[in-house]
Amino acid sequence: MYSQPVKFAAISSDVNKKIMRKTGILLGCLCWMLVVQAQSFEWTKVAEGVWRGRIGQPEKYDLLTAAGTEPNYKALQQQGASPFPFSFSLIRGNIKDGKCYLRFPLDKQEELFGFGLQFQTVHQRGKILQLRVDHYGGKDNGRTHAPTPFYVSSNGYGVFINSARYLTVYAGTAVRKDSKDAPEEKDRNTDKNWSARPYSDAVEILVPAAGVEIFVFSGPTPMDAVKRYNLFQGGGVLPPRWGLGFTQRVKSLYTSAEVEAEAAEFAERGFPLDFIGLEPGWQSAAYPGTFQWDPKRYPDPKKFVSNMLAKGVRLNLWMNPYVSKKAPFYQAIHPYTASHMVWLGEVPDFTMLPARKAFMGQLEKNQLSIGVSGYKIDEVDGYDYYLWPDLATFPSGHSAEQMRETYGLLLQRYTSELFHQQNKRTFGLVRASNGGGASFPYVIYNDYYKHEDFITALINSGTAGVLWTPEVRASKTSEEWIRRFQTVIFSPMAMINAWASGTKPWSFPDVANDIKELALLRMRMMPYWYSLFAQYHFTGVPPFFGMDLEPGFYQPKISRKEDPNLNENPYAEAVSREIKDQYMAGENLLVAPLFAGQNTRTVVLPKGKWFDFYTGKLVGEGEVITVSPGLSKIPVFVKNGAIIPMMPPLLHAPRAGEKTNLEIRFYGDQPGHFSLYDDDGETFQYEKGAYSFREITVQKNANGQWEGKISSPVPGKPNTIGTVTWKFMTQ
Repeated sequence: MYSQPVKFAAISSDVNKKIMRKTGILLGCLCWMLVVQAQSFEWTKVAEGVWRGRIGQPEKYDLLTAAGTEPNYKALQQQGASPFPFSFSLIRGNIKDGKCYLRFPLDKQEELFGFGLQFQTVHQRGKILQLRVDHYGGKDNGRTHAPTPFYVSSNGYGVFINSARYLTVYAGTAVRKDSKDAPEEKDRNTDKNWSARPYSDAVEILVPAAGVEIFVFSGPTPMDAVKRYNLFQGGGVLPPRWGLGFTQRVKSLYTSAEVEAEAAEFAERGFPLDFIGLEPGWQSAAYPGTFQWDPKRYPDPKKFVSNMLAKGVRLNLWMNPYVSKKAPFYQAIHPYTASHMVWLGEVPDFTMLPARKAFMGQLEKNQLSIGVSGYKIDEVDGYDYYLWPDLATFPSGHSAEQMRETYGLLLQRYTSELFHQQNKRTFGLVRASNGGGASFPYVIYNDYYKHEDFITALINSGTAGVLWTPEVRASKTSEEWIRRFQTVIFSPMAMINAWASGTKPWSFPDVANDIKELALLRMRMMPYWYSLFAQYHFTGVPPFFGMDLEPGFYQPKISRKEDPNLNENPYAEAVSREIKDQYMAGENLLVAPLFAGQNTRTVVLPKGKWFDFYTGKLVGEGEVITVSPGLSKIPVFVKNGAIIPMMPPLLHAPRAGEKTNLEIRFYGDQPGHFSLYDDDGETFQYEKGAYSFREITVQKNANGQWEGKISSPVPGKPNTIGTVTWKFMTQ
């Protein structure tokens, strides 16, 4: 841990090499205590593998300030030492006309990932992006629900711009005349290799402020950089177990009786259900909102919430934060609202304590105090025509631009604190987030509905420090319905969002049984999901991520001129292209969805042996395969030596302290290891050390037979594991 940041010299590459030859000390070693200016940057090592650079006068209000999270220095220390990824002198910046111009180096074969929650592309090199919180409009231009100013390089490092401003990114698109590695000039008249988009050796970023703070995260792999980035935000969220179950959002104007009837039908049909989402009709008025129960639809909210909890079903309430004059706290919050309204509702300035006390006090008194378990925070993202304009003013003095970039962060932060004060974990939905929000218990969703793009967004969430759900709302056919449902099962939140359509899991009778089996599979896999999120929290590994973060998978594009045998190696070509329709669910499972109209698809398997999740059979080894799974199954493949812990298919997540039996599945032909996480599943006692990791190992015994072992319960720690059985899937 670094109680005092260590500052050191930013020196030239040649000097650095001489020092390393003479002393063997890596750049950034703790013993260096010099402070100098290099290209106007002051560099400070703030944790293992994390460096902060400052230029000019950074603004006091930025993304990390808004999020209010603290780095997990202990976990960062455990990541081990790693050098700065390139010479400090190669990162350049200057300030002109009150703006920062930043330049970061790029190698010729380097690929870039990240720059927020994009929906159609994974590889970001060659893009020009306007990073700005907005509802996604169908084009990857940087305007999105989480325009996180963080990118990851295939060379194994990451860069984060800690600014709550609209940033313009030239991700390897602009060529300077003084470039040290400029492309070769070609004659378009005679050279077929002439390009209208010539190679650029830099990422250039325009920050509209007179100073900025940046962070560089070292590797050595892209995943290592992502882990450090997440840990620097305090680690990823650890949701309650019930948050990883199944959720149904009901129609907007449902009454308490209709909600209870829907929960009863789930139970009667044997469908799992952990929480129900209530839409705007729970409030006495919405658009703008009163944030109090409607007395006609919900005449006795306390009894209603109690009845639902008794059935094992929690409640999640829709809101957007725009306050009606009819709200009981309107007079208290009015002086602390913006100059402009949204849907005639006043916009609280949540950077001010009186605004937070008035707003959050209403939520605590009217909802949390009677057992409400979470929120869906809607419409804090954009469009320009319904959000406040950039010329709006806020009483804190923060600009409309800064508030737009951080409003989703502020809502997540302060609603999360309400639940933390009650020692109850929550898991909800939000429409906007940004850098600094990885530890917040919220999943992003939107109104866009292209299934293929939902999967690309799920991939990009792994480099954006956010969670994303490819929710199901409605479908034209049963085929589309089941294909969409399959992907929500393998995502952070398994949700049907039926606020408008009223659809149920059984709405398409010909696939209802298959849908039920999928929902029960979600519940059976809860020990695996819960352990993935524990890894996210304690080590920074995102629970869902793209193939480019799989160690050793990404390969730079090679031309046939450079490799005449390229046509003979389709696998090399496959791993070089952008893969945006398959992803990793943890480090052991590869998920390859099919979409409506598809009967077969190709899957690019990383190096090593891979096995069918359902049968345990070998399907391939570092190759491109074609699969035809039928309608009832989503293709899932398991890494060699993987261990997948499962539990009985309960209709509700285990209650706090409830023991469940385990079926531990093993795949492959090499020894395996898995860390199974355990705590009470609902409270924050894990922050005080009330948790354990049970180590599961599988190896061959003296007789050559596979044998599994699980470590003993840790004395004094939670133990929710009952009887353990083993299933060796690969014969």
